[in-house]
Amino acid sequence: MTTQSYDLLIIGAGVSGTALLYETARYTDIQQIGVIEKYAAPARVNSLSSNNSQTLHCGDIETNYTLEKALKVQRAARMLASYCLAQPDHEHLIYPYPKMVLGVGAQECRLLRERFELFSPHYPNLQLLDQKAIAAIEPAVAVQANGQLRDEEIIALGSTDEYTAVNFEALSRSFVRRAQQVEGKTVDVHYNENVKHIRIEEGRFLVETGSTCYQARALVVCAGGHSLKLAQDLGYGLHYSCLPVAGSYYFTPQVLNGKVYTVQNDKLPFAAIHGDPDVLVPGKTRFGPTALILPLLERYNLATLPDFLRVFRFDRRVARVLWDLFRVPDIRNYMLRNILFEVPLIRKILFLKDVRKIVPGLRYRDLCFARHVGGIRPQLIDKTQRKLLMGEAKIDTGKGAIFNMTPSPGGTSCMENAEIDMRAITKYLGAGIDEQAFRTELLGEDSEHSFADFTGRLLDEDSRDAAGRLRRLWRRFRRRESD
Repeated sequence: MTTQSYDLLIIGAGVSGTALLYETARYTDIQQIGVIEKYAAPARVNSLSSNNSQTLHCGDIETNYTLEKALKVQRAARMLASYCLAQPDHEHLIYPYPKMVLGVGAQECRLLRERFELFSPHYPNLQLLDQKAIAAIEPAVAVQANGQLRDEEIIALGSTDEYTAVNFEALSRSFVRRAQQVEGKTVDVHYNENVKHIRIEEGRFLVETGSTCYQARALVVCAGGHSLKLAQDLGYGLHYSCLPVAGSYYFTPQVLNGKVYTVQNDKLPFAAIHGDPDVLVPGKTRFGPTALILPLLERYNLATLPDFLRVFRFDRRVARVLWDLFRVPDIRNYMLRNILFEVPLIRKILFLKDVRKIVPGLRYRDLCFARHVGGIRPQLIDKTQRKLLMGEAKIDTGKGAIFNMTPSPGGTSCMENAEIDMRAITKYLGAGIDEQAFRTELLGEDSEHSFADFTGRLLDEDSRDAAGRLRRLWRRFRRRESD
């Protein structure tokens, strides 16, 4: 068995793992970085373009987000957009489409008006759209099958001048390409390498595949539900169980110009239905997702059943969580209905009723089940707290190993999640970060402007003649910003 050694080893070359690869290669002084990927190319599972909604979430139209959560997501989206727009092939990475969240009926419309008052100061492009404004952007949303405006009250929150869609598969390839262009470092990506076993010896992580033993001082696993399995192999996260939730989609002719979301039901821990353009399928609109619990860690891959059984760790506490979910009428009805969404013949009839909330004039013959489209989101059950965890799932051991199961919200958070891991790993390794380059390139901060603001405050203190003191205080100021 051959041996290869790295300072940092990343398992998984989806958009989360490759974002970390890029950030550590570009912004840290970590010298030797390796990636292990079990498939022959990056982004073959949930980051595959057909396995996600391709949405750049900014927090403004996601009605299940508080303002605090939305602003955190806004920062993550800005990082991703800054990276994409700096690339020469950005038109293949990020796409501008109109977007809106649609409110139907008095209660939803009232909620969106209240949300607009709270969120609009933080989102200058956000508009409150009445029925005529909606019709100008998305005619099929505002008009019934008879050509008349909808009878029920509708309004929307949205914008028309933003980047709203991302090809996360292409983005993953871009991260790998850019990371390997960094000079003076070892940046290796090993494909077709399936991890068999991980152990720790003398403070180093030993990761064994079929023919190679990879040694690393630090380890980050970005492998979806498989991350939990590898964590539990090392004795971490044993109080977690994994509940994989699969999403399916339907195609229609192009009835929408952009992305149209619906108001989230607070009682449901699953995404509300929405319609999106597919960046790789021109002339179509994709609707979904449905939500179906499947005993697999990868959609359409039966070989992941044994791994699911290992991380499911079924016991009375898991059964109690599932029962508590099932006895809530809204959740129970939703789960049963989504099972029927997978049954041929009747699924189109049922789904048509739901999708007509967005496009009232849609017809049965317009719907086509999108085969082999949709991924799996590994939701965790905390056995100790006896509840289903929604949102991000991460295990940071504090000992040089991090396991990422579910980024939230999806691919949008890849660069922010990578930043969190980058900072934790550099601290553990005693490595450094080029803070100025990171802030300038990904956060759009102008270091010269910051310096001017700082010197302005200093000059107000009547310190014009203290050039040496100015330099010392500026360095302290930059260190405080870094902290």
